[in-house]
Amino acid sequence: METISTSKTIIPAAGYSAYEIDAAEAVRLELRAVSGCDVFFRILRCPKLEIESVTEEGVKASVLFYNSSGETLNTEEVHNVKKDASLTIAYGECNGADTFRTVRVNLQESGANALLSSASLVNEKKEYRIDVANLAPHTNGEIRNFAVVLEKGRLMIDAIGRIVKGAYRSESHQTSRALSFAEGQRSEILPELLIDENDVQASHAMSIGRVDEDQLYYMMSRGLSVQQCTSLISTGYLMPITKVIENEELRNMLAEEMERKIAELCSM
Repeated sequence: METISTSKTIIPAAGYSAYEIDAAEAVRLELRAVSGCDVFFRILRCPKLEIESVTEEGVKASVLFYNSSGETLNTEEVHNVKKDASLTIAYGECNGADTFRTVRVNLQESGANALLSSASLVNEKKEYRIDVANLAPHTNGEIRNFAVVLEKGRLMIDAIGRIVKGAYRSESHQTSRALSFAEGQRSEILPELLIDENDVQASHAMSIGRVDEDQLYYMMSRGLSVQQCTSLISTGYLMPITKVIENEELRNMLAEEMERKIAELCSM
């Protein structure tokens, strides 16, 4: 796994590649996908991360950012998707530090597709501002956010699906869900659809709520503690993020690591 400590341009090789970001200063990454690829980034330390990516015509790319940092992370990202290209971007957040993320996805040419998803265990402050813009006809943008908010957690998601005039027969869909285990936890989700074209499909779904009391009671009646129940439910809720990358070894490693980290944070 290559370590990144300064700004650089990355052209991933076809197939799977992995990087660690460990930097004391701000880092700017330029990512250009020219062939089908799965790319994994583990963030160990980076106070400010700027990312600009291009997924070239006809290319299918998947990128997973997994935040392991114990310090505040600020990111600003712009992702551009070309004709008949497909980009999946995923974020895994199971760390115990603040995260502030601003993401813009531009579906620039006909046939461009993008899926942006996040899975967050929120024990500190997490603020995400996401804007997926359909800028050409026959484009498809989707946002999926799933979060479990713990006692000390503060979550804010501003999710925007944007279809501009002329981007006919395009689609913009989003789902954001936040789950908590007690009253008084702070979650705010703002689903927005900004549609300036008639011949399109668009939808949003949002929910904020507590875990089902009957489900929790049933698990506790089988001898599990509240902390164990919280950990198991959180794991099931967030684990699908590990399936973004096809590499089986990475999937297994992340699943084990997420289980440990979720258990640790849920017991605090």
